[in-house]
Amino acid sequence: MQNWWLPIAMLVVSNVFMTIAWYGHLKHTHRSLGLVILVSWGIAFFEYCLMVPANRWGSQTYSPYQLKIIQEVVTLVVFIAFAFFYFGQKPQWNHVAAFLCILGAVAFTFLPGK
Repeated sequence: MQNWWLPIAMLVVSNVFMTIAWYGHLKHTHRSLGLVILVSWGIAFFEYCLMVPANRWGSQTYSPYQLKIIQEVVTLVVFIAFAFFYFGQKPQWNHVAAFLCILGAVAFTFLPGK
């Protein structure tokens, strides 16, 4: 399980689950908040089933800081795709600029620290 790509792939899939759990209900505002919370918890269970092993196995290749930065980029990529396809919303120029700043953070975290 020491492949560099497996933890990233697991983070992507786990983020799909979490994005659906957090934002999928926004199109169903007629549902009760209690029901939405329970359904979201159920969906988030699968996110944790992937996130925890992704971080454990990923820690064999990446530092905790690198894992966190990778996670943030994956979260944004998944959310951008979700917002585009589920809500039909395109990112604005300032969203793209913010994303590029975060990609800069990724580049910095993989530079040697010393």
